[in-house]
Amino acid sequence: MIHHSTRPTRTAAPAGTIRVASIDVEWTKNYRIKNGNQAFCVSVVWLDIPDRGPSADLGNLTFQYASAYLEPGETSADLAAHADTVFRDALDDAHLITGHQLCSDLGVLAANATTPVPAITAARQQWKTRRTEKTPFTDTRFDADHLLSGKSRRLVDVCTELALDVTQPELRGTSMTALHRAWLNDGDDQARGRVSVLNLRHSLSTALVAARAEHLGTWEHLNVNTMLARQITGQWDWTTTPAFTQLLQGEP
Repeated sequence: MIHHSTRPTRTAAPAGTIRVASIDVEWTKNYRIKNGNQAFCVSVVWLDIPDRGPSADLGNLTFQYASAYLEPGETSADLAAHADTVFRDALDDAHLITGHQLCSDLGVLAANATTPVPAITAARQQWKTRRTEKTPFTDTRFDADHLLSGKSRRLVDVCTELALDVTQPELRGTSMTALHRAWLNDGDDQARGRVSVLNLRHSLSTALVAARAEHLGTWEHLNVNTMLARQITGQWDWTTTPAFTQLLQGEP
């Protein structure tokens, strides 16, 4: 059964807030065969922003989240079916739905699916028409140019330009592929935790960039790992290791 890590359980958006749903998918890459890319981890962050316009302070917000990771023996089709429920909830609940190059994540999930995924299908269509029709979608790779002066649209570079600290200790001396293999082949729980935290950081930082791009709030300088630590410490053992906690030194 897909490994789920969720805290807290998602509740309804409070009155007077704008709900942002930010979804990120991790997948192995194999471009040599058709539909060779295989999804294995998905996370969603639910960020409820007080409706105060561009001056709202995004750095003090809490968030809700869900993370799912395939267990050995499960298939990407299982994750696609789960992800369809994530997108269904987002389409039902969120005022703004975002991802970083979300079209690629949606394409991989759709290709991996072996049963109907109506929410993913709807999300793909609404992503495509987001600039010509009223949809809740924005994409931080393609729709944040008005915030940026640099050329790179890699998420880490976008965040750095916008004074978001998204330091990623999970990938020091290794790679996403190696970590995923360590989980599948060796049952390395910390490897799975490292990928899960990395994936969740992507979701949270994307939510922040999207909110700023849509003039829902701002910050001066923000350590995304501090925001993560406030809510996920103890959920994965990785977040109690010195490699992660040293990112928080000097932070309130």
